[in-house]
Amino acid sequence: MAAIKIDGTALATQIREDILCEVNLLDKVPGLAGVVVGTDPADLSYAKGRAKDCVQCGFYNEEIRLTADITEEALLEVVLDLNRRDDIHGIIVQRPLPAHINEKKVLCAIDPNKDVDCVHPINAGRLLAGERGLRPCTPGGVMEMLRHYEIPLAGKHCVVVGRSNTVGKPQALMLLEENATVTICHSKTVDLRAECLRADILVSAVGRVNLITADMVCEGAVVIDVAMNWNAEGKLCGDVDYAPCAERASYITPVPGGAGPMTRVMLMKNALYAAKNLR
Repeated sequence: MAAIKIDGTALATQIREDILCEVNLLDKVPGLAGVVVGTDPADLSYAKGRAKDCVQCGFYNEEIRLTADITEEALLEVVLDLNRRDDIHGIIVQRPLPAHINEKKVLCAIDPNKDVDCVHPINAGRLLAGERGLRPCTPGGVMEMLRHYEIPLAGKHCVVVGRSNTVGKPQALMLLEENATVTICHSKTVDLRAECLRADILVSAVGRVNLITADMVCEGAVVIDVAMNWNAEGKLCGDVDYAPCAERASYITPVPGGAGPMTRVMLMKNALYAAKNLR
């Protein structure tokens, strides 16, 4: 039996509608500021999508576009000014930044309570400590999909392939919060296939076309593909060899249309959280 496709696009639409309903009950308008340095087409496209999401969610959106030759000091001042503003509840600085700018220094300058992209070490620490707060958008989107499709996690064996600070590590921690047993795999893992075959829930976040093949998926497993790659034909795809894996899985996310839309909408959900909790 073919797997049930997890429709991230439809779920993201539903979440945006829910956010708008909640915003209409607030005594403030959530404000989100995006800082874009340079004119990279991908950055500008993402900013355009974020602006559209803000309209649909009833947010105030402010786009700050800076030239690629801006100094680190000037960029830091932009971030600090946004920290001070009462009408801005969420800040995102799009990456990567130009080579002459210390990216870590800029990201650490963001007020952790406005860090809706969840890149500040304080927010990473809050997640590790199990405290309430902002959560990384891609792992947060995965958790929303699992909840929506009523996929149980307690006691299940989850395998996360990838150990990045933005996806793999926080994904493992968020699964642990739901009482799953978690294995993290990476480039030094011995016998990746054997580890993946043990998974009730398999999450791949590496960025390698067809890394996960059907012979690595246990019959009935849930397969979550959060990678975004371009294949030899120039088409967007993930880590998972989708069609063959869908014949073995019980649930599976497509690329595109799975984790991608959920990542964007979780930025909106984080901004709403910040607006409600920031004093």
